[in-house]
Amino acid sequence: MLETSARLLRLLSLLQTRRDWSGADLAERLGVTDRTVRRDVDKLRSLGYPVHAVTGTAGGYRLGAGAALPPLLLDDEEAVAVAVGLRTASNGTVAGIEETSVRALAKLEQVLPARLRNRVNALGSMMVPLRGRGPTVDAGTLAAIAGACRDHERLRFDYRDRDGGESLRQVEPLRLVHTGRRWYLVAYDLDRDAWRTFRVDRLVPRTPTGPRFAPRDPPDEDLAAYTAYGLSNAAYRHQAVITLHLPLDEAAEHIGPTNGVLEARDERSCTLRAGASSLDGLVVWISLIGCEFEVQEPPELAERMTGIAARLTRAAQRSRR
Repeated sequence: MLETSARLLRLLSLLQTRRDWSGADLAERLGVTDRTVRRDVDKLRSLGYPVHAVTGTAGGYRLGAGAALPPLLLDDEEAVAVAVGLRTASNGTVAGIEETSVRALAKLEQVLPARLRNRVNALGSMMVPLRGRGPTVDAGTLAAIAGACRDHERLRFDYRDRDGGESLRQVEPLRLVHTGRRWYLVAYDLDRDAWRTFRVDRLVPRTPTGPRFAPRDPPDEDLAAYTAYGLSNAAYRHQAVITLHLPLDEAAEHIGPTNGVLEARDERSCTLRAGASSLDGLVVWISLIGCEFEVQEPPELAERMTGIAARLTRAAQRSRR
């Protein structure tokens, strides 16, 4: 009986790791016959777990959604990853889930074996969260947007732009992008007939969602790169292309994805594409990176650098006198 119970738990764990399993694969993993797998699946069903038969050439099984959440069987690394994620979520950018994350973490730590509980507690006691003062987003808003993206349903929302102007937008949502500090929605704006990126903390969804739509081709295969370019270049008056005499990995330590887009040129240099509202501000920012560089475009940026360099030289000479 003990062996059968352990095998049922192992079977349930396997069904949770991927969407579809063939009977032969399950039998091989469990070291039993196909007939035993069928019998164990029937036992799981009798316990209330919705294990569905999958049609097809080989057939198979799939764990469906039930009325209650089945026990999650996690290996050691998965359990630690979930615990760390819950600790991080309790200090994150999503409002309203802090208390929920703490409760879930308490439940998880209660059932962790001692060896894992010590690892998780060590991480928690040695980790000091640096709380940001940036905007947070509502968990319900994120869930509503994610559902509309998944189900291909139009979204209507009130939106406040960077200048404080308000408007009603109707979009076909594609994906949510998280930069670590802020959440963004990439969507096709129906009124402007173009792809747009919206800050989630500036929108208020209207319910219900709109009709379903046929998905369009995305604006870029790499949505993370597309979003990074839009946030660091397209949104600004001036766009610059600069060669940095710095390896790509080192440049990435100074320049985040929302500050500029980096591309490797060779082992010792890379190309930076960045935007700014002011050329003077762009000159100062590039100078503070701390490496040699050349401006490829625009030519006005190089001219502005010449003027600022002359002004700084005169100031230094006067200061020495």
